[in-house]
Amino acid sequence: MLTAHRVADIRAAEEALAAELPAGELMRRASAGLATRLAHIPAGEVVLVLVGPGNNGGDALYAAAHLLDRGVRVDLCILDRTTVHADGLATALVAGAQVVEAPGDQRHCLDALFGIGARPGLTGRAGEWAEWIAGTRPRTVAVDVPSGVDVDGATLPPVHVMADATVTFGTYKNALLVSPAAGAAGWNATAIADLVDIGLGPHLPAPSVEAIEPSDGHLLLDTFDWLRNPTSHKYSRGVVGIAAGSQQYAGAAHLCVAGALTGMAGMVRFVGDPELARRVVDRAPEVVAGPGRVQAWVVGPGSGDDAEQQLGAALADGAALVVDASALQHVPDSFEVPALLTPHAGELAEMLGTRRDCVEADPLSHATEAAERWGTTVLLKGARTLVVTPGRTTRVNLTGSPWLGTAGAGDVLAGLAGSLLASGADPHDAGSIAAFLHGAASVRANRGGPVTASAVAAALPGTLAAFHDGQLDDVRDWRS
Repeated sequence: MLTAHRVADIRAAEEALAAELPAGELMRRASAGLATRLAHIPAGEVVLVLVGPGNNGGDALYAAAHLLDRGVRVDLCILDRTTVHADGLATALVAGAQVVEAPGDQRHCLDALFGIGARPGLTGRAGEWAEWIAGTRPRTVAVDVPSGVDVDGATLPPVHVMADATVTFGTYKNALLVSPAAGAAGWNATAIADLVDIGLGPHLPAPSVEAIEPSDGHLLLDTFDWLRNPTSHKYSRGVVGIAAGSQQYAGAAHLCVAGALTGMAGMVRFVGDPELARRVVDRAPEVVAGPGRVQAWVVGPGSGDDAEQQLGAALADGAALVVDASALQHVPDSFEVPALLTPHAGELAEMLGTRRDCVEADPLSHATEAAERWGTTVLLKGARTLVVTPGRTTRVNLTGSPWLGTAGAGDVLAGLAGSLLASGADPHDAGSIAAFLHGAASVRANRGGPVTASAVAAALPGTLAAFHDGQLDDVRDWRS
């Protein structure tokens, strides 16, 4: 998995590693890695380096010397001469860098104003230079993090640098994986920083955030024991019950069932209006209609006025459950069964008594608040879906496409998550694996173009198989 750490943990790891190395070795590793990542800049081009205080500026100054050695011209804008890394500045100047008072017409920019230790937001000349980047759009690479972002909280203050790419050191930071701050790491709003390994790994504690990667197919074998058993059958794989849909939103029932059928469960049971149940079975004859024993419920997608009753019945059954859509309005104060809540920002705002824009501006803290308030797992849907469980490392999903924001996609996701839950996953794994596969399937369904929820469901079996076999690729397509 990709892993991110909080600032305090990174600082402690850097201090521990630095104590084992010759003086200056950490900066040498960082600056050399940064210079390598800037190899795309051709000789003769001019790079403007925005130099802030301390080690972040020092990394950029030593990297600038590497650029100068291969024929790239370097202009330096120094934020404060009294706090600049003196040895780094001397090295860059000796190599041929020129100090300029303000940005001009440079087509390349290296943002080294502030690193992970700075407070969020930019003011004064730093703010003016961030506005210059936004207005003139030089090709901008951020050093470690885009200056001004909230590194741990992953929020975006009014003034910050918007980078085209970010080169980070040692480990990812929350702000590089979690929205909205992750959008500042690259102008396509979903770029993942280029990680330079400087040897921090042995000194880092458990991560604060992690993300499933295509190479993590072992999670399926680790999570679902029956995959290793050649004598497994439909009941050992688990039965998922679907209480979804209504006369107004009949399609939600079909899509939720479609998602459930593509998961790991051995059987899907539908409980609802008899006419709707008949239509579901006509379309999907594998489905069993009517009450019966299940290992997990999915309640709420497209439900009508009976959502509260359906949720109550599922809770009384004692099985694990996924709570989605209208059923989220009726959640109890706490859960006595394993539960996965799957709100989007508007639904979570209503649950917490706040505004949607507040949740969108700070999804990490709001999802965490909800998980702690209800004592269960919360999957907050969005461009970078979060899965938060008290006592577990938060997971962020990096797969998907803007085209996934389409009617019914959430119904498919709920059904898939319920199937994984019924088949043996806990809510944290069920939610995060489902989000990963759901996003990947949206890319594979129609590369680079519009996609329907039905097409996502149809692409899920092949996506799951490729993930299991270690052959999954092209899981992120952020063209719009």
